[in-house]
Amino acid sequence: MDTHCLSVELPESLRGYVQERVARGEYADEGEYLRDLIRRDRESHAAQRLRHLIQDGLDSGPARPMTESDWADLRARATQSLA
Repeated sequence: MDTHCLSVELPESLRGYVQERVARGEYADEGEYLRDLIRRDRESHAAQRLRHLIQDGLDSGPARPMTESDWADLRARATQSLA
């Protein structure tokens, strides 16, 4: 795994909070706590993006059955994106 060092300065109150979480055994160290926050943020962002895409679909109008032409277009676009 390729890792890089990142230095983060926190106010004493936040640093103390993180250290308490580590001391209670919730995280192995401060780095694990930060990695968990980043993972959760990514998941939240992905969920928000999905909600927007679903809403865009709902707002696009009434559903209609897929035609053979629609499926052919999707297959062609998928093939192009894989190339």
